[in-house]
Amino acid sequence: MFIDLGGVSGEGDLEARRHGGAQGRSNQEGLRKGNYRLASPTWMMVVASSAVKANFFLGVRYLEKAVFNLDYGQLKLVFHALEERKQVIENAPHLCHALPCMTPCFDWFEVVYFWMGLKLYDLVAGRRLLHLSRYYSAQESIELFPTLATKGKDRSLKGTVVYYDGQMNDSRLNVALALTAALAGAAILNYAEAVSFLKDEVSGKIIGARIRNNLSGKEFDTYAKVVVNAGGPFCDSVRKMADKDAKPMICPSSGVHIVLPDYYSPEGMGLIVPKTKDGRVVFMLPWLGRTVAGTTDSNTSITMLPEPHEDEIQFILDAICDYLNVKVRRIDVLSAWSGIRPLATDPSAKNTESISRDHVVCEDFPGLVTITGGKWTTYRSMAEDAVNSAIKSGKLSPANRSLTHNLRLIGADGWEPASFTVLAQQYVRMKMTFSGKVVPGVMDTAAAKHLSRTYGTLAERVATIAQNENLGKRLAHGYPFLEAEVAFCARHEYCESAVDFIARRSRLAFLDTDAAGRALPRIIQILAAEHQWDKSRQKQEVQKANEFLETFKSSKNAQFHDGKHN
Repeated sequence: MFIDLGGVSGEGDLEARRHGGAQGRSNQEGLRKGNYRLASPTWMMVVASSAVKANFFLGVRYLEKAVFNLDYGQLKLVFHALEERKQVIENAPHLCHALPCMTPCFDWFEVVYFWMGLKLYDLVAGRRLLHLSRYYSAQESIELFPTLATKGKDRSLKGTVVYYDGQMNDSRLNVALALTAALAGAAILNYAEAVSFLKDEVSGKIIGARIRNNLSGKEFDTYAKVVVNAGGPFCDSVRKMADKDAKPMICPSSGVHIVLPDYYSPEGMGLIVPKTKDGRVVFMLPWLGRTVAGTTDSNTSITMLPEPHEDEIQFILDAICDYLNVKVRRIDVLSAWSGIRPLATDPSAKNTESISRDHVVCEDFPGLVTITGGKWTTYRSMAEDAVNSAIKSGKLSPANRSLTHNLRLIGADGWEPASFTVLAQQYVRMKMTFSGKVVPGVMDTAAAKHLSRTYGTLAERVATIAQNENLGKRLAHGYPFLEAEVAFCARHEYCESAVDFIARRSRLAFLDTDAAGRALPRIIQILAAEHQWDKSRQKQEVQKANEFLETFKSSKNAQFHDGKHN
């Protein structure tokens, strides 16, 4: 047996591991201080750059660095991530898909530069390529992206270069990993926090952990041959439990994201601004029916609930404003958040200044294997490396090699893009009115597609609840989330709180903070019925959820406003 403490790379190794997992005899235990997948992307599961990670591989940026810095390590990272990107799309096709991303060019040098760079990217990708990149004229570009500006600051659009990247529903992928691990035999513990390590009295080796159930407050001991620390940006605090003098190996980096109405971008095309005034990348992508815009790495401190600074929000608005013919307004920001990415340094490296974009696996204390750094894209191979290290550390005897490369996640097997039509044709949404009357409602295309893309082949179970238990009403106007999803997540997806649902099972809090607030009373009412909460617990849930939503700097929660984007 081994214990895993932490994030998505931990879930990847619990999914169907060498130590018998996919054979149905896994003795692995996954622990989470909080719930699965919080706003960073984010969580005990904070991976990637923010509370949500909409695009899971911006490999062009790493390829550029590899070429101009003659950095073989960056090139290896590109090869590695391209392979894993292709694999995760195949293993969870309902949650991951290819997305074309457009880079606008305002002089002919940029056209040639980006076209050549993306053709090199195509060449490097080889069989892992999603689709070939190509150049579009200014007129073609406007047809593809109607809100793209053609003129501005004494320049005119010469055309765009489009390449394909991967996009995912990160919270749902995270939950799917946990559920797939459970099906493979792993013991998944939610809201379980390791408060101390158990050590052998003679050798001092870690042989287990003292665990606190953060829902009940009860504590218990659990023993293991190996403990894996996959705590993301919090991995140093876990290492310090083992050795208070442990040198830090995390250099935290934050990414800020904002959500805007859908009319800011077309449904099937993203926009990448490769270089802003301070050199960072800004992107704008269609995401779950809205538009998400964000920026990459900036220094930050580690906290459980990171909040975006207003100047970062204004920076993103400024950056996209230069490329759009739409009036960019602060009032249009439906939600804004910040997440933490754990950039890693190897504690055994002589040069402590080198920060890795790749992951680092080490055992700097006997019995404790730490994995950190890396990217969402490469979670599976990170997990494989961590388990290989755990096998070596614990002198384990695996029955077989890793099986996760081609292992489809829960909901993926048998799913097709047209699967939503079955929901639309065979189910109705029975809705309870305020007067208590039950009325039928059509399972419209938007709701059917949402359920299919969220739950895969399990979507029919949610539709059945909506039909048979009168939970077919939408939770928030303008969004496809149904009341039935709350009940389903409470029963089958370890959903233990209102925040769990609005942030980690659905993405309502991230899509529209105000809409999430309006949906809270009904969500809590359904969860109370599922978990038999008393009035005191329901009141506590309201308070915690409202405190959580206040960290999202929507236009309503703006810290200040300089009047620039009215």
